[in-house]
Amino acid sequence: MALADFLATLDSLAQEAETAFLAVGDVVALENARVDFLGAKAGKLRQVQKGLGSVTPAEKPAAGMRFNEVKNLVESAFATAQARLSSATPESRESVDVTLPGKPRRVGHLHPITQTIRSMKEIMGRLGFTAVEGPEIEDEWHNFEALNIPLVHPARDPLENFYLGVAKDPPAEAGSPGPFLLRSQTSTVQIRVMESTLPPVRIISLGRVYRPDTADATHYPMFHQIEGLLVDRGVTMADLKSVLRMFCQSYFGGEDEVHIRFRPSFFPFTEPSVEVDMNWRDAQGNAGWMEMGGAGMVDPNVLRAVGYDPEEVTGFAFGLGVERVCMRQHGITDIRALYQNDVRFLEQF
Repeated sequence: MALADFLATLDSLAQEAETAFLAVGDVVALENARVDFLGAKAGKLRQVQKGLGSVTPAEKPAAGMRFNEVKNLVESAFATAQARLSSATPESRESVDVTLPGKPRRVGHLHPITQTIRSMKEIMGRLGFTAVEGPEIEDEWHNFEALNIPLVHPARDPLENFYLGVAKDPPAEAGSPGPFLLRSQTSTVQIRVMESTLPPVRIISLGRVYRPDTADATHYPMFHQIEGLLVDRGVTMADLKSVLRMFCQSYFGGEDEVHIRFRPSFFPFTEPSVEVDMNWRDAQGNAGWMEMGGAGMVDPNVLRAVGYDPEEVTGFAFGLGVERVCMRQHGITDIRALYQNDVRFLEQF
C-alpha cells in the first residue's frame, strides 16, 4: 500500500471516529462506538494498523508516526465523550416514561393509643371539660396524702410503686412532699389544679402512669389513664353517670348500642365509690360488660386538702384506662402488642 493511501485511510478514520463520539447520547451508544473503533480484535483502528505491513520500509516511520497520532486522537475523543456523559444529570441521560404509575410514598400515622387519647380529648371538650397536664414524677403529698390515702394504706407500699428515693423513717408528716415517685395515677393532676383554682372546676387529665406490674396480656408497668373531675355546687352521682354515658355514646356508638352500669366499690379519694362497666359492640361484633375504671363522688377530705369547703361544693371524679378502651375498640387481645413497635401491627390502625 502506498503511503498516501495509508495516510488517507487514517485521516478518514479520525474524522469518522470524532463524529461518532460527538454523536453518542448515552452509555450504551458510547460503548458501541468504543468497540467499533478501539476494539482489540475487530476495531477499525486495529484493522487499519494491519496495513502498516504493506508500507515500504522507507515509508514506515512516517506511517507509524501518523498512526500513533490518529490512535491518540480517537482515544481522546472517546475520553471526552465519556466525561461528558458522566457529568450529565440523570434526567438528561435517562428517558422518563410518564405513563408508568408513580412510586407510592409510605406515610406514617398516629399510634392507636395516641388516636384514642385525641378522640377522648375531643369528646370531653365538647362536654365542657378542659384538658390539663401534670408532672409524671410526683411527691407523696400529691400522689397519696391529698387523695386521702393514709400512710398505712397498702397502695403506698414500696413494692407497689416506683419510688425514686428512700422513704423517710418515720414517714413524712401530712402536707410535706416526702420521697418522690413515678405517679401511679393521673388524679395527682386534679389535686394540683384544685390547689390553684377556685370552683367551679371541670377538667380531664390524660397521661402515663406507672405501677410495677408484671407484663402480661392485660397488664403493663406503664399505661395511660384519663381522669375526669367536676366540682361545683349541687353535683350528684346522676351527673357522673350522665357524663360517662354521653362520653361512651359519642365514642362507641348510638344510644341503643352503649350501656353503663355502676357497681359499689371503695376508693380512698371518693365516697361513695363505684366500678364503671361498659357494654357495647366492638368492630369485631363482640359484646359484653367490661370493667373500664373507677369513679365516685369526691371525698370531703380531698376537698378539704385543697382548701375547698365540702359544705359549699361537691364533685365527682372518674378514671378510665385508655389501653382498655383502645384494645376493646380494635379487638386487640394483648396489651404488649401496643408497645412492641412492630410496624406490621401498627400500620393496621
